[in-house]
Amino acid sequence: MSVWIDDHPKEECGVFGIYDHPEAANLAYLGLYALQHRGQESAGIVASNGERVHSEVGMGLVADVFTEERIAKLKGRIAIGHNRYSTAGHSDIKNAQPFLVDYAKGTLALGHNGNLVNGGALREELEENGSIFRSTTDSEVILHLIARSDEKTTEGAIIEAIQQLEGAYSL
Repeated sequence: MSVWIDDHPKEECGVFGIYDHPEAANLAYLGLYALQHRGQESAGIVASNGERVHSEVGMGLVADVFTEERIAKLKGRIAIGHNRYSTAGHSDIKNAQPFLVDYAKGTLALGHNGNLVNGGALREELEENGSIFRSTTDSEVILHLIARSDEKTTEGAIIEAIQQLEGAYSL
């Protein structure tokens, strides 16, 4: 009897964030480049100057997605970045993150790494209650939970949403 041992890392997605730095998008780019081994099918960065939010996402390697021109569009002192290795959902631009959405409480960007054990059940429940999904990822479930929350603040809505999630993940 032989035992097969896979000694290669099983990495899935990379999430990187920068707060209060004048070169936030550039640092997010470098962070994603360093995390490239965690996901090579898509990459994205969302940056904000506190008033406006800009998103750049694309399919492929970090260095292929982000030209100097695309990084220059990402103005602000806050940025989050994501590179993807699909574990849930298809390899498609509609699944590239970070997701950027406008909802009743404002604008929210989300980068997610991990798997939601109850993501399918939550998605079914949300769809039965009228939610419409644009991606095939379990990540979008989190955004719907936040948007549907009765909490007064975004922070409260996030806390309420993550209390419903089962699995191992980072946001």
